[in-house]
Amino acid sequence: MTITDTHTHLYSEAFDEDREEMIDRAIAAGVKRFFIPAIDSAYIEGMYSLEKAFPENVFLMAGLHPTHVKENYRDELALVKEQLESRKFYAVGETGIDLYWDKSTLEIQKGAFRAQIKMAKQNGLPIVIHCRDAFDEVFEVLEEEKAEDLFGIFHCFTGTFEQAKKALSYNMKLGIGGVVTFKNGKIDTFLDQIPLREIVLETDAPYLAPVPYRGKRNESLYIVEVLKKVAEVYNVSEEEVAEITTRTSKEIFKI
Repeated sequence: MTITDTHTHLYSEAFDEDREEMIDRAIAAGVKRFFIPAIDSAYIEGMYSLEKAFPENVFLMAGLHPTHVKENYRDELALVKEQLESRKFYAVGETGIDLYWDKSTLEIQKGAFRAQIKMAKQNGLPIVIHCRDAFDEVFEVLEEEKAEDLFGIFHCFTGTFEQAKKALSYNMKLGIGGVVTFKNGKIDTFLDQIPLREIVLETDAPYLAPVPYRGKRNESLYIVEVLKKVAEVYNVSEEEVAEITTRTSKEIFKI
């Protein structure tokens, strides 16, 4: 059984003490592919080091995280463009809009989001969307940019059933992580109304650890708890969930 973690920050400082051991634990449990979202230029070297250490398992994205859209965002976007032109990446992201931390940057976040969507289209790549307290704003941009060549993943989906259907209408798959195991997460109440082929699994490690690890550092190994919960919600085997979600991830990331 091959499990795919479609969103994990393996370069995070949270793993500085045991990064290789943590990755090895996940691989031993069947988590064979790790898709690594970008944050900003400060993490590029760490991402490249991961790819070099685990060339068969690690797949990189290029992008600028919405919470890191600051005064220098044009310089950061120029570097993303340069990266995409110089080597292989599997997605543009994570990009999107985050109004939880700072609402004052909304307009430049929108601009950075639009710019990265255009880069994804130009390179035939999926986008990976971060959305926090910003569904309306994200959907506004997606409505402007919708096209056959717009596709990707709505990472860490935490919305309603109606918002899920709207996300799917823009050629997005839903990234399902630890929140599905939370008692107050709510997505488990309607997830089985979404075809299994429309979701992928993720951890967002080191964040959002699933039950029974909630509140602790998350790691890619814990995706097995997400897998178990999703299998329970859909009333199918864990093997079937792993097979279908991994196949969907391969189609999206073109591997």
